[in-house]
Amino acid sequence: MKIYIKGSGRRMAVFGSAAAVLTLLAAVPALADPMKMPAMTAPLAANPNPSRVDAGPLGEIYITGAVTGLGYVQNKRLGGDKTARADFSNAQVFIQKNEGLFQFFIQAGGYSIPTIGVPYAEANDTTKSTFGVVPQAYVKIAPSENFSIMAGKLPTLIGAEYTFSFQNTNITRGALWNQENAVSRGVQLNYAAGPLSASISVNDGFYSEEYSWLTGLLAYTVDENNVLAVAAGGNTSESEKTSSATPLLANNSQIYNLIWTYTSGPLMLMPYYQYTKVDAMPSKGVPDNGSTSGFALLGKYSLSENFNIAGRAEYITTNKGTTNLLYGAGSKAMTLTLTPTYQAKTFFVRGELAYIKASEIAPGSAFGLTGNERGQTRALVETGFLF
Repeated sequence: MKIYIKGSGRRMAVFGSAAAVLTLLAAVPALADPMKMPAMTAPLAANPNPSRVDAGPLGEIYITGAVTGLGYVQNKRLGGDKTARADFSNAQVFIQKNEGLFQFFIQAGGYSIPTIGVPYAEANDTTKSTFGVVPQAYVKIAPSENFSIMAGKLPTLIGAEYTFSFQNTNITRGALWNQENAVSRGVQLNYAAGPLSASISVNDGFYSEEYSWLTGLLAYTVDENNVLAVAAGGNTSESEKTSSATPLLANNSQIYNLIWTYTSGPLMLMPYYQYTKVDAMPSKGVPDNGSTSGFALLGKYSLSENFNIAGRAEYITTNKGTTNLLYGAGSKAMTLTLTPTYQAKTFFVRGELAYIKASEIAPGSAFGLTGNERGQTRALVETGFLF
């Protein structure tokens, strides 16, 4: 996606996911930063003076990274999870060339993906069972400022949150994010004209290796404070592929987003709506259609240059029937997350309190060792360096 920032004295073009709308608007004061990827949502900021290598005819190559760890305590744990745990959340290196006709991005290392209402999986297990030690890597051909083609392991065009913890205002991903794909292998075309930008991608959806997904994103920069984005995607055929990274129902779904981003001085607000749908697949044991409707509000307020506070509130419902897309068919959930953050140069530390409450659950589908508890609270701390 490409966005033009008004009132900054110049124009800056960046292609990426729907969440890049939030990233760019929040980062207007730091437009001189040379880094384009990985995209990050304020308050955390990448190293403004990254290591660089003069690669001769290739131009300058930038090398950065994230080394972070987290710890948490929680109640009403699920089986296989722990009441308290410490782990590294990112041990990753990013190598990129972001200028000229030929560009590329490589992300390599280990990571965990803490998600609200979901048992925590350690980084070693998450890396092995999801996207591997190179979770994102692509080449980009950019013949002009307004057009580019990307191919490889791409970040999704869907949703308002990124995948990895250091990229987001909160340590944990949200309940709406958990309905979305995160990384897909495929090809993506990007085009922009004035305040309008568009991206379209043919990819393998939930990392299925079946290239039957089509996703798209359209964004309109209303003014220097407001951006409106519409994103949509879905599988164009039925797939029976299933794995840790490829849930059967999610990989056969359709996803629709309406996202609004507002910034004014230290305040940033991002409300969005999400609808997902799964058609009946009797041959795969899915007799009924399933759907979810979700609303979320993400926000951030800067109290000073170094200290910020972020929050997220969500409400998600599922249709009645037999298809379980949450905590049982017809279930509902609400979440609240609060995350104060301190960053000084490349070092940061932040705490978080995350709460989820489910209702109309199916027996054994929610929280606690029996799965019959309806709420869970998790307190976390994350710290590290974005070098």
